Amino acid sequence: MRILVFGATGQVATALARAGAARHMRIDCLGRDQADLGDLGRIARAIAETPAAVVINAAAYTAVDRAESEAETAFAINAEAPAAMAAAAAARGLPFLHISTDYVFPGTGQRPWREDDPTDPLGVYGSSKRAGELAVAAAGGAYVILRTAWVFSPTGANFVKTMLRLGAAHDTVRIVADQHGGPTPADAIAAALLEIAAAFVAGRGQSGIFHFSGAPATTWADFAAHIFRAAQLSPNITRIATADYPTPAARPANSVLDCSRIASVYGIAQPDWRHALGAVLRELEAK
Repeated sequence: MRILVFGATGQVATALARAGAARHMRIDCLGRDQADLGDLGRIARAIAETPAAVVINAAAYTAVDRAESEAETAFAINAEAPAAMAAAAAARGLPFLHISTDYVFPGTGQRPWREDDPTDPLGVYGSSKRAGELAVAAAGGAYVILRTAWVFSPTGANFVKTMLRLGAAHDTVRIVADQHGGPTPADAIAAALLEIAAAFVAGRGQSGIFHFSGAPATTWADFAAHIFRAAQLSPNITRIATADYPTPAARPANSVLDCSRIASVYGIAQPDWRHALGAVLRELEAK
């Protein structure tokens, strides 16, 4: 199976390249130099000319706070580019898999968010991602929108690497304790995407929106405590409220996703982030 991936250096794109190599798949990852997401014509040509059987978009504008002052760029990358990809994939009859986010929800309530719950993004980033979802669904081709949250891996910038740095440098670390979510290993996202891609190639793919995040649900503060223990670091954690750490973009308090639909349709279970964390820490230590 050959797959065209938009994105080359991000956490999920890197994980896709690694997973594809391990499975002896051909993964063609396109970086910015090969497919600038601001050049819609180039995006369309890349898909029109690809020999791949599936297209995956693992590229996005993810600077949540900066998006508040760079709305045009956020919408160009998170909405207009996926719209062009989905349309070009539909024209070729290729399944299109697109990664989205928990930020499409307002983060209210206490139960996990389901795929059919009303969306109501709190800021520009979430709004741009929701616009991308709508464009992908409207393109007319086979598609999957995979919403995920709290991604971590040995590569790129993420919460795990930030906590390792802060935990090694400070005796006390202030961490938000009233935001809830499911940390998700990038390797698990990549594996899920490849499983879904294989299902489409085999004629068993089902289009729609699916949630996929790690379990069990936790808070940033509890996630940090687990990271520190696993890495044998011992800073004191000062648990703070979201209001004590103001940011340009509002954060959802409840980012927990109900992942039962992807299990039912594709047989893909939620990954245990605690097990994945150990593997990530061992890889970082080996580096």
